[in-house]
Amino acid sequence: MDTTTTAPRAEVLRDRCRSRLPERSQELAGPVEGDVDLPLHIVWSGRTSYSLDRPKSRMTLYRTVLAEGLSEDLVALLHHRLLTEQWPVLRRLISPYIREVWEDALPELLRTARAGTTAA
Repeated sequence: MDTTTTAPRAEVLRDRCRSRLPERSQELAGPVEGDVDLPLHIVWSGRTSYSLDRPKSRMTLYRTVLAEGLSEDLVALLHHRLLTEQWPVLRRLISPYIREVWEDALPELLRTARAGTTAA
């Protein structure tokens, strides 16, 4: 494995994710119930509508938005309470780059993840 190409790629992915983060989790003021239709720049094929009232659907929505959403999408589509509640499971479904950046920037997510691990 050529580490000269993988290390820079990893840092590029972290920087991309870091540049989209809100400064505080409370900026994530998206909906907490009902249906959400994602724009084409986030999900360009397949399923585009998700129900926040169904846990699996909500988890898929959050996973997709974290991976593909722009800064404005994150604050408009994600809600800080739902993100925190789902984080112990959601963190295992997303890229390690996304997980590391979000947990570094928002320590409450890491605390929730640790609490979720000890509760399981």
